[in-house]
Amino acid sequence: MAKAGHDVHFLVRSGRAAIMARGIRVKTPTERFHLKKAQTYATTGDIGPCDLVIVSVKATANAALAKLLPPLLRPDTLVLTLQNGLGVEEPVAEVVGANRVLGAICFVGVMRTAPGVVQCSFPGLILLGEFGRPAQARTRDLAKMFETAGVKCEAQDNLEEMRWKKLVWNVPFNGLAIAAGGVTTDVLMADEGLRMLARRLMEEILEAAAKFGHAIPRSFMDLQFERTAALGQYEPSSLIDYREGRAIELEEIWGEPVRRAKSVGVPVPRLEMLYWLIKRLLAARETPKRKR
Repeated sequence: MAKAGHDVHFLVRSGRAAIMARGIRVKTPTERFHLKKAQTYATTGDIGPCDLVIVSVKATANAALAKLLPPLLRPDTLVLTLQNGLGVEEPVAEVVGANRVLGAICFVGVMRTAPGVVQCSFPGLILLGEFGRPAQARTRDLAKMFETAGVKCEAQDNLEEMRWKKLVWNVPFNGLAIAAGGVTTDVLMADEGLRMLARRLMEEILEAAAKFGHAIPRSFMDLQFERTAALGQYEPSSLIDYREGRAIELEEIWGEPVRRAKSVGVPVPRLEMLYWLIKRLLAARETPKRKR
């Protein structure tokens, strides 16, 4: 958006000095660009009220929203969250009010490789929707703004269905990358057993989503495998966070789908097992090793 000329202000929680000195560099499969001067701030109070707030922190940081968001609001401010998982709009709505909240599902492959340096291996698509409502004129206007800025974006009427669709990829590939010992997506794709387990996990997500009225076609699973094959040696974001000792969206990506599935009587044994395995690995990571 900044590249397209919009007045964008960045809240930078780490690496701000590097961005102030060198700007932001983005590399995609088709282009490279350098935003030489990025408007960066250490606090949202320094930014002040905005027309649109884009929440791109991990859902694990949602406890900070009560402090981060209020200084950015004016009466007509929209708040768009790009977070992964189920139940991520609710914490935003609790702070700013549900009528302001939009959500987006990002079918992209992106990682920050250094402060102010972004590698985008798969530009993909953003699906944009309203929290608890069909798409409105403002939703479509925002989608057009993204499109004009070079980001493929579509306004959709059912945000919750889109969140279940994103889980079809996130649950198996983010989860198995960790549970299988810290492997990239090409390893998961090349291993017959892991690839089959990924498909079974996807099937459980589809069955649970159907109980909530979201009919996701089985062909959508095939599409996820096609897209993943194109990523090559890709590290899912949860694996990167796990390796670097950061919190991962355990509850939003695995725990909440398990709870919702069980609440409507859908058994999800593989998903539940993956949830507990990752939870156990996280607990072991936090436990100091005993001296021998």
